[in-house]
Amino acid sequence: MNQTTIGKTYLAELESEVTATRKCLERIPIELFHYKPHEKSMELGYLAILVAEMPNWITTMIEQPEIDLAKGQFFHPASTDDLVKRFDENIQGARKALTNVSNEALQEPFSLKRNGQVLYTAPKLGQIISTINHLVHHRGQLTVYMRLNDIPVPSIYGPSADERTW
Repeated sequence: MNQTTIGKTYLAELESEVTATRKCLERIPIELFHYKPHEKSMELGYLAILVAEMPNWITTMIEQPEIDLAKGQFFHPASTDDLVKRFDENIQGARKALTNVSNEALQEPFSLKRNGQVLYTAPKLGQIISTINHLVHHRGQLTVYMRLNDIPVPSIYGPSADERTW
């Protein structure tokens, strides 16, 4: 019997965002990684790397009880292809983790820490969907940066000004 789990439901939600997210990342030139639309904004490269890395957060949440922000290593792509490859690898890991996680395991606590200090603890269940929503939010920011740099914005939930799908 092929029982639908919460993980598989979340996987379907993640899958619905993969194609558009990948298309955005494929269009980000490494030469613009230091671009910022405003002094308070994050750099385009940081934002693109964040979007590429977020699927790995899902894998880590499922496989580990915590993430310590101070202990992570920051990915430094040498090219746009490296960025897209990293996203693809992280999506593969999230797919596997979400496919195999039990509903019970998603009830376990997950903690976000910085230098060992707990910032918050919550069931993994809510943190995974929050991460998917967070990914979508940052992809939206990425499309604004793309528009400001005349990088064609792909169709995401329907036609864009650059891609008419109808």
